[in-house]
Amino acid sequence: MKRRDFLKQTAATSSFVGLGGLGLNSCAHFGQKKITILHTNDVHSHIETFPSTHARWANLGGVARRAALVESIRNENPNTLLFDAGDIFQGTPYFNFYGGELEFKLMSKLKYDAATIGNHDFDNGIGGLLAQVPHASFELLSANYDFTNTEMDGYTKPYKIYSIDGIKIGVYGLGIQLEGLVLKRLCKETQYLNPFEVALDTERQLKEKENCDLVICLSHLGYDYANPNRPSDTQLAERTSYTDLIIGGHTHTFLDKPDVRTNQKGNSVLVNQVGCYGINLGRIDFYFDSQKNASANGVSITV
Repeated sequence: MKRRDFLKQTAATSSFVGLGGLGLNSCAHFGQKKITILHTNDVHSHIETFPSTHARWANLGGVARRAALVESIRNENPNTLLFDAGDIFQGTPYFNFYGGELEFKLMSKLKYDAATIGNHDFDNGIGGLLAQVPHASFELLSANYDFTNTEMDGYTKPYKIYSIDGIKIGVYGLGIQLEGLVLKRLCKETQYLNPFEVALDTERQLKEKENCDLVICLSHLGYDYANPNRPSDTQLAERTSYTDLIIGGHTHTFLDKPDVRTNQKGNSVLVNQVGCYGINLGRIDFYFDSQKNASANGVSITV
């Protein structure tokens, strides 16, 4: 499908929701402030566009095409942030040969603002991940991986705050349980902390102490599971109070538009994930009125 046709189609099916009680039909009354959030997940070292002979994703994806799309959106709205929800590494010979260096360099060229850490980002060991950190001009955000007794100590942050056009945006990262997914010799003494407990503490810090207007989680927990005891993004949305958007990864879930869940305060939370391999780019537009109440419009764009 051509990108132009896809955009026309998704424009009709995108979600428009009120956050914090703002009416759904209030768009005409918003002030000038618009924040655009772009995101990817589970790119898995896919640098090039899929070949024309590919059975499922012919001529889709590729860093060059994504770069052009991101640039066009930034030209439309300079108040744009770009994030990734993990599993940047592993999946093509580019990773086997360069060990993640190329992936981080290209993400830096695209001016990603932050990424969280997925389980496959440990595939060359924690030392292999550390070796690529100098090639990343963006932040690695991880609130529930404790790297204190590892080589990665001090190279991640639990959250980061961005101030754009008078709007404060707090972004934090969460990772999946490593046991059973990552060999101990690869993640070494990395400690996995309960993501729900960490999320509640972090979002409270961002909202109540840092006075953020928008709170975003970069999650590599996975979208949803049949097992209710396995932490997921949908559970996270329903258990939190201040998180407005959860950008997910791990389960390679293709959502045409964000899933809307209700949090502990009865407000809407957007949960989004755009599949894998850089085929899609997620876009969420947040609109703020003069009181900084927000509504959001979200789509998934084929690259």
